[in-house]
Amino acid sequence: MRISVVTLFPEFFEGALGVSIVGRAISESSLTVDLVNLREHGLGKHRQVDDAPFGGGPGMVMMIEPIAAALEGLADSHRVLLAPTGTPLTQGMLDGWARLSWLTLVCGRFEGVDERVAEHLVHQQVSLGDFVLAGGEAAALAVVEGVARLIPGVVGNPGSTETESFRDGLLEEPQYTRPAEFRGWTVPEVLLSGDHGRVARWRREQRLARTRERRPDLLDDFADDPEAV
Repeated sequence: MRISVVTLFPEFFEGALGVSIVGRAISESSLTVDLVNLREHGLGKHRQVDDAPFGGGPGMVMMIEPIAAALEGLADSHRVLLAPTGTPLTQGMLDGWARLSWLTLVCGRFEGVDERVAEHLVHQQVSLGDFVLAGGEAAALAVVEGVARLIPGVVGNPGSTETESFRDGLLEEPQYTRPAEFRGWTVPEVLLSGDHGRVARWRREQRLARTRERRPDLLDDFADDPEAV
C-alpha cells in the first residue's frame, strides 16, 4: 500500500515513520509513505502557501493553488483532507482505507483551508476529534499507524485486530497478565478458572459495562436489540 502525505512540515514525520508497526511495515515493503512538501508548490519567490481570508477575520487560510499543484500527481489516489471541520475519524474509515492501494492525506494548517479544496480536490474531509491542533500532521500520523496495522502480515497475530475496541461496536474488555496478584491487587478469578465459556461471558459483560460507562453513544447501535445490552 502507498500513503502520500501533503504537508508543510515533512520533518514532523521522520522519526515516527521508522519505529514500531509503521517502521516494520515500511522496512518489509508492505507500506510506502511518501512526503510531499507543500512549500515546494508555493507561489512566487517566497513560496507562499497562505493568505488573508476574504471577508476579513483573524489568521491566515491555506491557498488552493499550492494544494492543487501538489495533488496533480496524486490524482489516482483516494484523497483525504485532515481538518477539525471534518467528519470524526472512525475505525470503519481505517478499515476501508486499508483496502485501498493508494491513500493521500492533506494536512490542514493555520486558520483553515480554502473550502474549494474540500469541494473539488479531495474525496473526504476528516477530523481526529472534537478539538483543534496546530495542523493535520498529528492526525496524519494517527491515520498512517491505524491503516498500517491493518495491512495483512504487518501485525504478528492477525486475531488481535479482530477482537479489539469498536469491532463489535463496543469497547474492549479489561486485560490482565502475570502476576496474578500484585500489591494485593488481584486478577478476576474467572480469568484463572480455565472455563472458556465463563471467560467468554465475562468478557462480553465487561465490554458492555465499560461501553455503557464510558461511551454510551456506541450503544445506540443496539437499541433494536434490548437483550444485547
